[in-house]
Amino acid sequence: MKILIRLPNWLGDVVMSTAFVDAVRRVYPGSKIDIIVKKELSGVAALMPGIGKIHSFSKSEHPGLAGAYKFGKALRPMKYDLFFNLPSSLSSISMAWGTQAKKRIGYGAEGGSFLLTNSYKRPIGLHRVDEYIALLEQFSGQSIPERHVKLVVPDTPPTENLMVLNFNSEALSRRMPLDNGKQLLKTISGMFKTVKFALVGSAREKEFIDQLLAGTENTERLENYAGKTDLPGLCRLMASANVVLTTDSGPAHLANSLGTPTVVLFGAGDEHNTAPYNKQHLHVIRAGKLDCEPCVRNTCKLYGVSKCMQLIDEMEIINALRPYLNNA
Repeated sequence: MKILIRLPNWLGDVVMSTAFVDAVRRVYPGSKIDIIVKKELSGVAALMPGIGKIHSFSKSEHPGLAGAYKFGKALRPMKYDLFFNLPSSLSSISMAWGTQAKKRIGYGAEGGSFLLTNSYKRPIGLHRVDEYIALLEQFSGQSIPERHVKLVVPDTPPTENLMVLNFNSEALSRRMPLDNGKQLLKTISGMFKTVKFALVGSAREKEFIDQLLAGTENTERLENYAGKTDLPGLCRLMASANVVLTTDSGPAHLANSLGTPTVVLFGAGDEHNTAPYNKQHLHVIRAGKLDCEPCVRNTCKLYGVSKCMQLIDEMEIINALRPYLNNA
């Protein structure tokens, strides 16, 4: 059997979809499993075990519904038996239609259900991982109790007393406010005197990290990696670390999927739906002092700044980090 899976569009969601890909492999043993993924996330998809061909899709190269359909149509000669669609968009459903896979399975979205052969109602209130798995359960009629969110990198030797820090997020409401980030960086670098700190981010986030580091202490143990690593390189760096301290973001899911102890600071996001899935060595911290938490807005309409992030207690963060740092 030949199976094609259209992965989600965001880094964290792609990582969470690894459990779905693993489950498909177990439900249909011996099948060839290919994937479609946004071009900029194809480096992460390459770290998924058991994947055949990776079809990289670019919205700029294939714009609109017509572009998505033509991309799918180009895959029609592959003669896929099953097409699982994970994103909630009409364009991804149009892509499925273009492939003319024998069975096109997904949650109905934006009036595109008629383009699917098997359309299901999206369950409410589930964690994103369980939401994806529910699609496979409904189609296959099988219960799938085992769920494994996992990326695999080549053997990476550990770096003694290395902490990876990610204070960024696509949403401003989930990013660490600058002044709080500077204070937290000063506190933890002063508290953990033998630890080296790698601050990560995309190239466009380098300026924010430069601002975090401006005028700070212990600069000999702080390094700005923003824009210096691709996604596989970021995974290797995280896999070598003792612990990752991060905001609610794609890198939080990367670290957790690699088995690296991960401390996640939550602001506007809802940890019940989108927190890293693997509970071992995961520590979620939320201030929980505001009635509006979590609002799941990308910007804070009440305070103008992410006050829920500002209110997180430093000592709670330090106590969560301490078990993973040797002689610090």
